[in-house]
Amino acid sequence: MRKLVILGSTGSIGVNALNVVRHLKDKFNVIGLSAYSNVRLLKEQINEFKPEFVCVGDEKRAEELHRYCGKKVKIFYGNEGLKALASLKPADIVLIAVVGAAGLYPLISAIESGKRIALANKESLVIAGDVITKLFKKHTSAEIIPVDSEHSAIFQCIKNESHRDISRLFITGSGGPFFRKKISPDKITPVQALAHPSWSMGKKITIDSATMMNKGFEVIEAHHLFGIPFDRIKLVIHPQSIVHSMVEFCDGSVLGLLSVPDMRLAIQYGLTYPERYPTKIKLLDLTKINKLEFYQPDYKKFPCLQLALEAARIGGTMPAVLNAVNEVAVHNFLKNKIKFSIIPKVIEKIMKTHKVIKNPVPGEIFEIDTWARRKAEELVC
Repeated sequence: MRKLVILGSTGSIGVNALNVVRHLKDKFNVIGLSAYSNVRLLKEQINEFKPEFVCVGDEKRAEELHRYCGKKVKIFYGNEGLKALASLKPADIVLIAVVGAAGLYPLISAIESGKRIALANKESLVIAGDVITKLFKKHTSAEIIPVDSEHSAIFQCIKNESHRDISRLFITGSGGPFFRKKISPDKITPVQALAHPSWSMGKKITIDSATMMNKGFEVIEAHHLFGIPFDRIKLVIHPQSIVHSMVEFCDGSVLGLLSVPDMRLAIQYGLTYPERYPTKIKLLDLTKINKLEFYQPDYKKFPCLQLALEAARIGGTMPAVLNAVNEVAVHNFLKNKIKFSIIPKVIEKIMKTHKVIKNPVPGEIFEIDTWARRKAEELVC
């Protein structure tokens, strides 16, 4: 049995990962779980999966778990706790599904410990892709298996192919809830933005899908995961969410991965790679779909997408600024403190004031992250 650590076990990816574990209960032994604040659900998971190690967001929640678990479970907290769980010596696989820039801490720790990493946290590659790439060259026993459906699709399409034969990557996206709607960005509510047409995800990533910031992040992530230049990574709007991404090769052939939109498929493959096992997802019936549509993205309608691609071209610490300000803006939109239309305006304004560091080290990235968050809070408050 593979020994598994799940960081972010109470979020949508973590919950679905545990569903996969239930389905393949003879394949995995969960030895570590982490949650930031949902202690109630974490307690239920501890009772069911009986991990040896658990991490929560702060000391107060850690004390609550100490009282609940006694000495049966070793409790950690904060970023240091995430790093500790990511580097547990007995762990065979570390699934990193925490949200936001905090995912960088355990990712670095897991790489330095030579782990197989099932990566569902795209922000860490967005803000520190070059740093992560260098770390993998140094720690060659570590490996990443992408868990995002788009990057899992690309990974599966190219795994038996020569890298030099790849012409282009096509990342698909549903277009979110507003692709076909004419609606004023000033009037969009959190409830409307959270009504994704294809996927059931966490709130933050769902808003990123509504602004299409998520697709910009995925371009940056694909660049660092697969070593393909930005000008050879294309975005395609695909409302049916059946084709999860495609790869074009030098002979003109295109390989894609098709399935019903269910995140358990990519999660399970990320955990069982290179083996495949039956899943509980609904099987694809193309005769009931009737058509598969593909469109160019509308950069005017979705300015966050344009800002993400601009940050990608600039590089250095600019993607870290992009991500940090976006996190703050999305949080405030969900709290009804700013309008949907303000999200890209705040990001653009702070990006224009940032003096880019071209080859940052992790410490500089974290400093810039803190600076950008503070500036964003000043703007939206």
